[in-house]
Amino acid sequence: MRTRNRTVLLRLTDDELAHLRTLVGKSGLSQEAYLRSLIAGLRPRDKPPPDYYAMMRELHAIGNNMNQIAAKMHSRGVMDAERYDEETRKLAAALAKITAAVSSPERM
Repeated sequence: MRTRNRTVLLRLTDDELAHLRTLVGKSGLSQEAYLRSLIAGLRPRDKPPPDYYAMMRELHAIGNNMNQIAAKMHSRGVMDAERYDEETRKLAAALAKITAAVSSPERM
C-alpha cells in the first residue's frame, strides 16, 4: 500500500473553492480523491443518480435468476447451452458497459 506523507498547500479564491466543492460534491468523492484523479489525468464523473443503483440491482437479480433457471434446465437436459451462454455474455457486457459509462472517470 502506498503511503501518502507529503502535503501540498493550495490557496484558492472563495469562488474557486466554491467551484471545487461543487465539483467534489457532484462526484461523490472526497476532495483529496477528486484532486488525485485530476493529477492522474482523469476527470471524475458525477455520481450516478439513485435510480442507477436500483436498476443495476434489478439487472443483477435477473442474471441470478437466469443462472438458477439454467441450472434446473441443465439438470433435466432440456437446455440450449450455447444460446443461454450467449445471452449471459450479452447481459454481462451490458452491465459492464452501463457501469463504465456512468462511473468510470474519463481521460482528459
